[in-house]
Amino acid sequence: MEAQSGARIEPGDPEPRTGDSQVMEQTRGASPRQLARIAGALYLINIVLGAFATAIVPAIVVVSGDAAATAHNIQTHELLYRLGLVAHLVVTVTNVPLALIFYELFKVVNRRLALLDAFFILVATAIEAAGLLNEFAPLVLLGSGPSTSALPAAQLQALAYLPTVLSGIHYSIHTVFFGFDIIIFAYLVLRSTFLPRAIGVLLAIDGLAYLVYSFTNLLAPGFAAQLVPWIQLPALIGEGSLCLWLLLVGVDVERWKEQASAAIRMWSTPMGALE
Repeated sequence: MEAQSGARIEPGDPEPRTGDSQVMEQTRGASPRQLARIAGALYLINIVLGAFATAIVPAIVVVSGDAAATAHNIQTHELLYRLGLVAHLVVTVTNVPLALIFYELFKVVNRRLALLDAFFILVATAIEAAGLLNEFAPLVLLGSGPSTSALPAAQLQALAYLPTVLSGIHYSIHTVFFGFDIIIFAYLVLRSTFLPRAIGVLLAIDGLAYLVYSFTNLLAPGFAAQLVPWIQLPALIGEGSLCLWLLLVGVDVERWKEQASAAIRMWSTPMGALE
């Protein structure tokens, strides 16, 4: 005998499975609150190491407009420069499990948008990680390899300085994707019932700030420089609030299960499968 949903009822099984029991099966490995706190911890690592790699290290090493001084600082603080690159690499690694966890948490709100958000995160992360290769170029150019001895010192310094200039363009390209990621994520938070709507509003402002700065930097870099650091405050407030909430509070599990049950009922109907 089969229930209307198509699930077979075995002997000794008095009732077909309900949406709630399916939700429990989905969360048997890790509860939504546990997933949220893991995401919060990963986000904290992302923020701290990202600040070290993209703000602290460049402030020590890079001298704006001075290729010779920058090259000297890279050679003098080579270990610090390498630590910055490794920290940036770790940031890109944390984005991958974050994409998966956010999809698992927010597919109950809107499965297609949650999947689209994951795609934006992964594409942005791939661009960000690929750009790190250029930032290793100064170490090669300023090293003691045989190819470097063929070029004058001033030319080597100019070539070693070029990746620091391109890093700003590279940042703007990958943050376009992160900007759309944040905007979609903000919508999912606003539509959810298990996270504060205020965080969704802050994230929406954050995503718009990413897009405004990125496109402005690509079109009018001089004007974009005047937007810093004010244009970066929405990211600090929005993503910082999200990180702390996930890490300290997690999600409202009962409300998450309610949305999950409603989503499962919709997915189990023929019309729901087509939406």
